[in-house]
Amino acid sequence: MFTTNYLTRALAAATALSSLAIAAPVTQNQKRSMSSAKFNFNGEKVRGVNLGGWFVLEPWITPSIFEPWATSQTAVDEYTLCAALGQDAALSTLQAHWNSWITQDDFTQIAALGLNFVRIPIGYWSISPIEGDPYVQGAYDVLAQALDWATAAGLSVMVDIHGAPGSQNGFDNSGRRGGIGWAQGATVDQTLTALNKLKADHGSHPALASIQLVNEPMIPTIGRAPVEAFYTTGYNDIVDDTLVVSLHDGFVGSGSWNEFLPGQANILMDTHHYEVFDQGQLGMSPDAHVGSACAFGASIATNTKSTISGEWTSSITDCAKWLNGLGVGARYDGTFDYNGVGSSYIGSCAGKDVGSVDALPEDYKTTLTRFTEAQLDAYEEAQGWIFWCWKTESAPEWHFQNLTAAGIIPQPLTARKFPGQCN
Repeated sequence: MFTTNYLTRALAAATALSSLAIAAPVTQNQKRSMSSAKFNFNGEKVRGVNLGGWFVLEPWITPSIFEPWATSQTAVDEYTLCAALGQDAALSTLQAHWNSWITQDDFTQIAALGLNFVRIPIGYWSISPIEGDPYVQGAYDVLAQALDWATAAGLSVMVDIHGAPGSQNGFDNSGRRGGIGWAQGATVDQTLTALNKLKADHGSHPALASIQLVNEPMIPTIGRAPVEAFYTTGYNDIVDDTLVVSLHDGFVGSGSWNEFLPGQANILMDTHHYEVFDQGQLGMSPDAHVGSACAFGASIATNTKSTISGEWTSSITDCAKWLNGLGVGARYDGTFDYNGVGSSYIGSCAGKDVGSVDALPEDYKTTLTRFTEAQLDAYEEAQGWIFWCWKTESAPEWHFQNLTAAGIIPQPLTARKFPGQCN
């Protein structure tokens, strides 16, 4: 079954928010055991960043790569980029990108900021390519190097299958924008082949603390049963005493997985919290954004499985150039237009679509600081957080490195200009 991705994302966001329910807190000894894991999940909060746009391209993270197709929109994701360039040119372009976008110095900087975790998205095609796909290979060799860099920096790593065969959500960050074809034909078996190779090659690496079976499977479209079956097989294939299996909630709420695989150890739930992909959320006041984040953190803290917010952002707009897809526009300024669905104007995207953190207005920086600090507090009520993402070419509200330099993300990470917002 196929669906349009950005409308589905908005629906999924609304579904996830509506599923929040505050229950009695779950104490740490009630969580599923992860006592032998390489990372001390039972005693330490996850504080990390996603290395987005590195091994799976996203036009909004590195728009310079996609700029030649801004008008024609021939290339809108990694699949169509490789097809448009051809194998030789695609390999040359992507090898240069893989070797420069993230380097060992980034890992050193990440650790120096007090972070202890990185999440590295990768596509199935880099691990176990399928004949006939236009993708090019080489990122998997750089991943091996990245694990060594993480060890040298004292960082733990989650590798997630960000793109699955057929696309598990239709987002451009799955490698192929448009329809959802995963969980049909051989696609699940092909995903398991990639996962098992990843474990065989790197499962014993001291930095690899977790493997995420698949990023953001769109359960409202795919259905829950095939995802549960895949998660069960994937968990049994991948888990061991030291390797934790991460499961994304599939946009049906992380608490809905409390009774899944009962009694099994080394499971980490992952849920993603954004307040920018829905017209109603975009219109919320700063106080409402803070309250929503705090409520979300309180909710996931009640889960019976340890849970992280594995993607979130300081942003309160969808203004970043091509965030919703190349050529789609933003809901915030009323330019969103995808498959005949538009949006209404909330505010200007000037300085928020492209630009620097330093150039943002001071009162807006204060709003971002409040929202960021509330999220840090909220997600640490549960197991912790992984920010999306470490850096971008030009999207100021999503650039952890620059947001930290500007004082919007605190240093140390426990410092607060606005303490107690979630109390």
